[in-house]
Amino acid sequence: MSDSDKNSKLNVALFALMVSLVCSLLITAAASGLKGFQQENIALDKKVNLLRAASLVAPGKKPPKQEINQLYATWLKEVIVDGQGKIVDTDTSDGMHLYFIQDPEKENEITGYILPINTRGLWGKIQGYLAFENDGQTVSGFSVFSHSETPGLGGEIESAWFQKNFKGKKILNSQDEFVSVGIAKGKTENLPEDEQEHYVDGISGATLTGKYLSEGIKSTLERYEGVSITFRQKELKATQPGLTQ
Repeated sequence: MSDSDKNSKLNVALFALMVSLVCSLLITAAASGLKGFQQENIALDKKVNLLRAASLVAPGKKPPKQEINQLYATWLKEVIVDGQGKIVDTDTSDGMHLYFIQDPEKENEITGYILPINTRGLWGKIQGYLAFENDGQTVSGFSVFSHSETPGLGGEIESAWFQKNFKGKKILNSQDEFVSVGIAKGKTENLPEDEQEHYVDGISGATLTGKYLSEGIKSTLERYEGVSITFRQKELKATQPGLTQ
């Protein structure tokens, strides 16, 4: 092989190496540049799902960014509580996050609260929000922020028809005992009458998704039971210092 042929092949190899290096740098730069944008979108999606759970945004609707931020700042307040439902100033290992729904027209009176749901699903994590009225026992809304369930089956947990069925369900039975709220295996109308207000209709072909979501909701409600009790005792009034009486 002549020296010119060797040089030609070397040049081709060097050129390929340079192209690969440049492409790698461009991809890395693009990923870094988009990271902030992606994080902003994730934060915005969380806000809109909180607003959906609070019935401040209709299911399936996504207002403009400015409107979402305005509604969130006006109506919702994130706080940290301990196991007894008391607000704490700092985030500790045993601190629990939740969101107060506050009415700006009533001196920020707390009209409800929202708990974050983070549980296993069939194929991955299910993350969402479960909202309550300020009686500490009546569900006022539900939304799903993220999941990996099968489209058309377990993926129906993000559909409006499924989520709206949570509204009005109770986590206490007629003896004021905690029973949680869950997903039925089929229609709630097939359950005993005294159980129907604690379940929502199940999703056909997605029994395991319903099972895992029910378990996750119950586990979350048990951890936040101190908060619910505080509301039942009417000790939370407004999102101001000293709101626990």
